[in-house]
Amino acid sequence: MNKKKYDFSVWDVSGVYAGPGGKLWELLMGEQIHVGGADQTDVLARKVGLDKDEDIYLLDICSALGGPARHLAEKYGTKVVGLDITPEMIEEAKKRTDGKPFANKIEYRLGSALDIPDHSNTFDIVWGQDAWCYIRDKPRLMKEVNRVLKSEGLLGFTDWIWGSVDAPEVDADYLMEFMVFPDMQTLDGYNKLIERVGLVLKENEDLGDDFAKHMDDYISILKKNKENIIAGFGEELYLEAEKGVLAWQTAAKNKWVGRGLWIAKKP
Repeated sequence: MNKKKYDFSVWDVSGVYAGPGGKLWELLMGEQIHVGGADQTDVLARKVGLDKDEDIYLLDICSALGGPARHLAEKYGTKVVGLDITPEMIEEAKKRTDGKPFANKIEYRLGSALDIPDHSNTFDIVWGQDAWCYIRDKPRLMKEVNRVLKSEGLLGFTDWIWGSVDAPEVDADYLMEFMVFPDMQTLDGYNKLIERVGLVLKENEDLGDDFAKHMDDYISILKKNKENIIAGFGEELYLEAEKGVLAWQTAAKNKWVGRGLWIAKKP
């Protein structure tokens, strides 16, 4: 199984999302910038047992534009800290949250998932959606998750992963370079990382087939918006985006890549 790491730093990732790349992914996925949008946020919310009648404190790691944070605060009454490394994303998330009736339930913090800016045993839930593939040091990430979770707290996240079939090296390299991913895990790789820090794995799910269907949707949206993308960002960016999304579509169908969901509990 391909486990090669790639030489992309957090600043490379931040640069993508501060520029046209962030706007492009929002166009394809909506402001939540993860597979399935609000519907998938609700799926994960159900799995971690969010209830509007409960006082829950949740940390969203890699919160981007704050779409999931606003959804959770509005629909479930959850108190959310959104953590992201990209200043432009934090500022835009704040702008989109200001004036909302639930704005007092959300705080956005600029910071790293590898050194979470909060005390130990703070959060009822640590949450992530399709973004931890941008984090290089996943063992350290899991240690930080475990540190800030309260006893009996829950970890719930989804992420892009390597699939059940090994990708040819040249294809794997291109897939990672297009997305600026420094590292992707496998389904079982995340299982081991979770258990290694002492969290108890409650559920994991292979979402590869659904992932492939969404890649079909993204290439369709991209092609429908071709003229607008070229007008706004130039033909070169559009052609690069089309090539990259088509490559991920092929990889998903070949099961070279996929997506997973994990729920774990801190004893």
